[in-house]
Amino acid sequence: MIDPADSQRPRILRLYNLYRVVLGFCLALLTSTAARDGLLQLSNPQVYEIASWVYLLVNVLIAVLFHRGRHDLHLFIISLLDIILLGIIFYAAGGPGSGFGNLLIIPVAIGNILLHGRVGLLLAALASLVAIYLTFYLTLSYPGISQGYLQVGVLGCIYFAVAMFVQRLSRRLRQSETLAQQQAASLASLEKVNQLIIHRMRTGIIVVGTRHKVLQANEAAAQMLGKPIIRGMDIEELAVGLAQRLRQWEATPSIRPMPFHNHSGGTEIMANFKPLATDSEETVLVFLDDNTQVAQQAQQMKLASLGRLTASIAHEIRNPLGAISHAAQLLGESQDLPAADRRLSDIIQQHSQRMNKVIETVLELSRRRPSEPQLVDLGVWMEQFVADFSAGNPDNDRLELEIAESGIHTRIDPNQLGQVLDNLCRNALRYSETAGTHKTIWLRLFEHPDSQLPTLEVIDHGPGIAEEHVPHIFEPFYTTHASGTGLGLYISRELCESNQARLEYEPMLPRGCCMRITFAHPKRLV
Repeated sequence: MIDPADSQRPRILRLYNLYRVVLGFCLALLTSTAARDGLLQLSNPQVYEIASWVYLLVNVLIAVLFHRGRHDLHLFIISLLDIILLGIIFYAAGGPGSGFGNLLIIPVAIGNILLHGRVGLLLAALASLVAIYLTFYLTLSYPGISQGYLQVGVLGCIYFAVAMFVQRLSRRLRQSETLAQQQAASLASLEKVNQLIIHRMRTGIIVVGTRHKVLQANEAAAQMLGKPIIRGMDIEELAVGLAQRLRQWEATPSIRPMPFHNHSGGTEIMANFKPLATDSEETVLVFLDDNTQVAQQAQQMKLASLGRLTASIAHEIRNPLGAISHAAQLLGESQDLPAADRRLSDIIQQHSQRMNKVIETVLELSRRRPSEPQLVDLGVWMEQFVADFSAGNPDNDRLELEIAESGIHTRIDPNQLGQVLDNLCRNALRYSETAGTHKTIWLRLFEHPDSQLPTLEVIDHGPGIAEEHVPHIFEPFYTTHASGTGLGLYISRELCESNQARLEYEPMLPRGCCMRITFAHPKRLV
């Protein structure tokens, strides 16, 4: 770490040079005016005049040539030269009685600021020796001048006192400045760490200033919104849904904003707002959270409740249902049973089997093992799935696979993905065309251009889903098929959510149906 005093040396030396130049000019001015008018009683006017002009010229040269003060030797020579020249002026002006001895205090003080320890005390000693020697020499040369040894002794004490006081003061100032620099470095380091943490956070953070201009944002916010965030851009340009919820929060802060999607296929984002008052402007801190984690927690609670429910179903319904089915079977085996009653027995058997299928499906869902996501190459996995599915279906049912590019990865449980895709493909084949005709469905795998997330679409060109049924297709036990249980799409969506994927319905024009799975980013922790 750089010594704080060293960093201030050039500034202190410039001020010291300016002081010496001004002092030299004043001393030379006294030579040309006051001395000639008899205002000063000089012991040796000629020496005084020469010394004052030399002092001025030397200081001008030093100010021009030596203004950085990088080396201690240069500073010591400058201070020593200043003491010697001022000592000669002190001698020429008449010694201690002239008051010029006080001029040596400044070189001693500045020298102890620029030079530390014993070197600074050496300057005080040299100044004292110069004053004492010149006073002694002056009394020998001019016996009429009063002896001022007492005054010189006091000046010597003052020089040492000033040297020690300045050293003590400068030492404390250096310690304070060093501590301030250390604290500033710690704060800078802490700020860098905070910036790194903020940019690495999974929560998106945006600072919005006046007029809804973006001041700062982290990487997570840009990933969630699917756009690069530029400082100064308008929040409306960044995300229309976010701008709407910001205006809603500003109007009524007590209302919790609803989640939004920034683009088709994007994640569901929940925005929270916090006012952040600064000295310059009113800013708002925006927190963006992916609802995936919340949905997963709700999913776990839902499955726990469903497990308790299915246990009750198995105990309270399945056993009586088995008895009813068995009784109907025995009744149907009777030889004396009329045809109408036999038909009623068949109906009982048919609906008992349907109810038992529903119970089996719900039990299978409640017993489902937790997902075990692993890194999967979707292109390779899809090719294997199509081969296996086609081998177990009639030749007139075809799956056309379209992979946009190779190397599309995600983290998902392959077994659960197979269960979801098998269900979606069977639904697509069931509703694509009438029975007995050639039926084809298309599987499209690509990365979504907005979210850059792996996306899989299951497309058929059948009649599609009626608009009044669309809001309910993922509800449990909702079906438009006579023999359906209404749990296929519900279970498929539950399996997708447990793997941080989303299953959505997209209508096709002029006819058809598209079931879209948007997978999680392969680097996302699960």
